[in-house]
Amino acid sequence: MVMSACAAMSVANVYYAQPLLDTIRADLGISVAGAGGIVTATQLGCALALCLVVPLGDLWNRVRLLLVQLALLLLTLLFIVWVASPTLLLLGMAAAGLFGTAMTQGLIAYSATLAAPERRGRVVGTVQGGVVVGLLLARVLAGCISDLAGWRAVYLASAGATLTMLLLLARLLPPRPARRMELSYPMLLHSMWLLLRRERGLQIRGMLALLMFAILGIFWSAMALPLSAEPFGYSHTAIGAFGLVGLVGALAAAKAGRWTDLGLGQRTSAAALLCMLFAWPLLAWMEHGLWALIVGIILLDMGGQAIHVVNQGMIFREATTAHSRLVACYMLFYSLGSGLGAIAATSVYACLGWQGVCGLGFGVSMLAVLFWWATLERMPETAAAQLAG
Repeated sequence: MVMSACAAMSVANVYYAQPLLDTIRADLGISVAGAGGIVTATQLGCALALCLVVPLGDLWNRVRLLLVQLALLLLTLLFIVWVASPTLLLLGMAAAGLFGTAMTQGLIAYSATLAAPERRGRVVGTVQGGVVVGLLLARVLAGCISDLAGWRAVYLASAGATLTMLLLLARLLPPRPARRMELSYPMLLHSMWLLLRRERGLQIRGMLALLMFAILGIFWSAMALPLSAEPFGYSHTAIGAFGLVGLVGALAAAKAGRWTDLGLGQRTSAAALLCMLFAWPLLAWMEHGLWALIVGIILLDMGGQAIHVVNQGMIFREATTAHSRLVACYMLFYSLGSGLGAIAATSVYACLGWQGVCGLGFGVSMLAVLFWWATLERMPETAAAQLAG
């Protein structure tokens, strides 16, 4: 449970900025179109973590690696509190994404190492549940703290939580020696490139993940802009609270993994993608009724979580010595999609407003449906077995 809570606090650093974009850009003199770069920088840090840091868990002592990452995350958060220029802010956000993601993925991997084989699924599921809670509550906490003490206080509070994590994990984590591998670090990184180049299933489901996270990035990065303006004029607390609505969708998508095990992964993918597609006409209607926004968020998050679960179920179903590298490769698509969605959303909003953002989201959702249809025969339900070698 401690590791689950720490995973929640670590991953939250990747999402704090989303409901605060309007306030941050106004404080530092960033244009509306350039505000999405804050999220994009964070996602770039996530991608670097997945490429360069997460694989180190197979070579180094995991406890020492986690504690070093926590110390660096603490320094990064204090740096963000201090920054006074857009350039330094982007550097700080990239570092927060790097160390926050490395911590989150490292905790998940270490929980699997610590757990007995008969309890491994339950333990890893508990830590992964902390990740979901952290990313959903991050927007709410960011909004509440920002309304009370400003956006910098959000990262100061996170620095305090990170210090608490550092002290707890240093005391509680039992040491485990690193699992020695015959691969050197350069060879380990090169093997990830080979997986990306050779594994058809990883490529297809990874591209679906890229499009899906781009869709979510488009919505969550741009949502704060119209809701903080007239006719809504919502506070950051109210805007962040809409993140809790997504919890309904996340819970509804919990059965997606079971359906994948039953051989219904492609059908579940189709239903999830259609949910995301039909969410956008509702979101475009939100000025005429708050119910449209709420239902749209539920459909978006339900579809997104379901696709995420199915992707992992189809790619990582079988045990393999490359499992951690497959996870890192797959999550690279997530970082790229989220970053592209964020920068595209704020750029479109600056030119075309909220309706333009909804048009962009609908277009990317339609592209995802068409991509799924075009690759349906190339990724059968049993394709995961081909990746085990």
